[in-house]
Formats: sequence, structure tokens, C-alpha cells
Amino acid sequence: MGSWDATQYLRFEDERLRPAIDLIGRIPHAGPRRVVDLGCGAGNALPLLAARFPGAAVTGVDGSAAMLAKAAATGFATAQADIATWSPAEPVDVLFSNAALQWLGGHDALFPRLLSCLAPGGVLAVQMPSMHAAPLRAEQERVAREGPWAAALARVGSAPPILAPGDYYDLLRPRVAALDLWVTEYVHVLRGEDPVVQWAMGTSLRPFLDALEGDMREGFLEAYRAAMRAAYPPQADGAVLLPFRRLFILARMG
Repeated sequence: MGSWDATQYLRFEDERLRPAIDLIGRIPHAGPRRVVDLGCGAGNALPLLAARFPGAAVTGVDGSAAMLAKAAATGFATAQADIATWSPAEPVDVLFSNAALQWLGGHDALFPRLLSCLAPGGVLAVQMPSMHAAPLRAEQERVAREGPWAAALARVGSAPPILAPGDYYDLLRPRVAALDLWVTEYVHVLRGEDPVVQWAMGTSLRPFLDALEGDMREGFLEAYRAAMRAAYPPQADGAVLLPFRRLFILARMG
């Protein structure tokens, strides 16, 4: 995943937090004792989880030291670990993950393993962007393949495509007592100079930028800026609308 700039990521904190709020509100657990935010990032969701489940021990887990430094400032317990291989010391009642698991491949093995981390009656609550075909993501790959930076970016990519909802259904349904899947497309109203590029610089564009420097990096960025201006033109009042699809999964153990 490369480096993470927590300040850049938090430029759109309200927009990035909205899906977490929507997911937390629908978690079907009456009184969890242990709640883990896997891939907690800057810790935005930790206070929300604590408010939703008073009395629960809430812990944030992330692989990025920069993000965890922000998360620790929320006052909640944190742990640094590779979220691809993390496992809890004790079973978890609510395993929550907001916009993190899309960075990991091998979901056919990952998701059953995460279910195995749950206590009886425990809930896996996941939200992941479903944007691979949208210009925001697709143009990153196209621009990376074209231009003088192509060789430097030959082995660089962003998050892989997630599975289709039906694939997650087939994977999870036989293993759980209840399963809820839905897709929401948020329409984010962004303002400022090249706001879609600023959004991407906080997440999916980072692997490409981390692999470039100097004129090559600026050239790549300018090509991506041009693509985003064409794909997401401003409205009459200057705002730029970014439609953003997200997949939600709630899986409850028996």
C-alpha cells in the first residue's frame, strides 16, 4: 500500500466517514464485549463504535504507523499489525472494517479467515469501495501505462478489484447464520482546485505517486488531472460531483 499521508486522507473526513456511520448503525449485535476496527486508519470510526456499543472494549488495528499515530490520539487502544494476517488473541464480537480490505487480494480465503476470528453470535461488518471501473480508478491504470513513466510504474498498481456481490454471497452464506449485502452510491460534492485528484491522492493514487519523483511525478499527476477534469466536469456553481459506489457486508455467526 505504500506510504500513507494521514493529513491528505483526512481532507475529506466527513465524506469518508459517512459510509462508516451508515454501516455502524446497522450492525446487528445487542451487546458486544470486544470490538475491533481492522484497518482503522486515522481512527475516525473508533469513537463512533464506542458510542454505538457502550461498555465494549474498542481497539483499532492498522499497518501504518502514520495512521496509528492519529488513531492513538483518539484515546482508544491501538495495535500495529499487517491486516492481511492479523488474528485476535481472543474471539471478537464485532469485527468492523471500513475501506480497508479492498487493498488485500485473496478474498476467497481472507473472508472465511476473518469469520473464524468471531465469537458465537459475532458480526463481521465490512465496507469497501467498488470503484474499479469508474474513471477515478480506471484512469489511474491507463495514465500509468502511457507516457515516460510507464517503465517506472510497470509493476505498480492500486487496490485490486473486489468481488461481485454474488461472489461474496456464495462465499459467506454457507458459513453464517445471517447475511446482509447492499451497494450504495454516494454523490460527493467536492470543491477546490482539482478536488477529485486531491481525493485520490489520499488513497488509491498513492502507490503510483510513491513510485515516482521530480518531473516524472509531476508529469503523471498533470496527465491524471486532465483525465479527471474531463471525467468529472464542474457543475454550474463550480462544485464537482464524484459518484462513489461502496459495497456493504454484514455477516452474523450463529
